[in-house]
Amino acid sequence: MTYLTAAVLGVIQGLTEFLPISSTAHLLIAEEWLGFDDPGGVFTVMIQLGAVLAVMWLYRAKILSVVSRLPVDTEARRFAAAVVVAFIPAAVAGVLFADAVKSRLYDTGAGRPALGVIAAAFIVGGIVMLLVERFRPVPDVHEADRTPVARALGIGIAQALAMIPGVSRSGATIVGGLVMRLDRAAAAEFSFFLAMPTMVGAFAHDLWEVRADLAPERAGEIAIGFATAFLAALLVVKPFLRYVARSGFAPFAWYRIAAGLVIVVAMWAQWL
Repeated sequence: MTYLTAAVLGVIQGLTEFLPISSTAHLLIAEEWLGFDDPGGVFTVMIQLGAVLAVMWLYRAKILSVVSRLPVDTEARRFAAAVVVAFIPAAVAGVLFADAVKSRLYDTGAGRPALGVIAAAFIVGGIVMLLVERFRPVPDVHEADRTPVARALGIGIAQALAMIPGVSRSGATIVGGLVMRLDRAAAAEFSFFLAMPTMVGAFAHDLWEVRADLAPERAGEIAIGFATAFLAALLVVKPFLRYVARSGFAPFAWYRIAAGLVIVVAMWAQWL
């Protein structure tokens, strides 16, 4: 049953990591409901790497093309610079404010984000997404690798807000992209590319933090969760891009609002 639970949690991680609905919040709530014990958050940290490796695999040709053209192609250098510039605000915010955020927005006894904070972030984030979808400026960037560096910085500043539990890293960057006049598909795809350095950096930091809790007996659970997170993310990324290009982000916004209200009710009823 532990291995089955690990597989289910891996699927949840992979399906929600690149959707604008907060994978971390879904994973924590699922662990609570399923009674899955994750000392030090080791399992959560390790399976997140599976999801980011999936998107790197899907975009491997693009990554290799950009890297190989860096010495000779101005466009490749500009795109790489845009991703690096967008990454900087979250890295700086993490160094400066991570401890303050955890001390105020996390349950210090359990070391996990407070459910009330997650519920509020779900609802507010959904409302913001609806407003941006309705009133966003007319897009003039239709390909992620054409994102101007100055606008990439704006997207990166939006990503820094994902330090708040429940905000969603992908949700923040996608909304930032829409405000910066990227079209829906370009905003989502730029979010994927920005996820690569952001999540690898977060993984390295978190792995160092939980190193004392790494235990060989958890290897089976971690391997299963890692593999299912990789496969689920592999399956969801491309369909997600096609869907948002056609239908937009409003369904995800309404889902966030509904999920936030469900969490509030579950807390009131003491189910969580």
